[in-house]
Amino acid sequence: MKKAVFPGSFDPITLGHVDVINRALPLFDELVIAIGINDTKKYRFSLNERVSFIKKTFSHMPNLTVETYTGLTTEFCKEINADFILRGLRNPADFEFEKAIAITNRKLTGIDTVFLLTSADTSFISSSIVRDLLKHNGDLSKFAPQAVIDGSK
Repeated sequence: MKKAVFPGSFDPITLGHVDVINRALPLFDELVIAIGINDTKKYRFSLNERVSFIKKTFSHMPNLTVETYTGLTTEFCKEINADFILRGLRNPADFEFEKAIAITNRKLTGIDTVFLLTSADTSFISSSIVRDLLKHNGDLSKFAPQAVIDGSK
């Protein structure tokens, strides 16, 4: 059974994340969306809200679960017996940053990272853009799933 972890803060989940997740689901028997908890980081949405947004967005997908974790992603992967880490790449800068982490993770634990390029129509979307739109009452319909739009009213 092939199990992958898609880690992130998902503050909030965006249509870019949704695109990567939808394209990754057929590749794995199970996909765990893993929300990392970082006590030093200030989040726009609570952990419960972020979990809820993802669960509502993917309620129709039985092979997708949402978990939270602290510490190293590779340690979380080992705890849940995940074989792969999934990462979405928007641009060359993402690749350079993620490559070093992927090599380190593989060297330390043997866990491989699978990269998926975001679709052209979502490659510019980031959680920070969505948060900025929220701050200024912008239209989220082309940037975030309905669960985020409904939950931020």
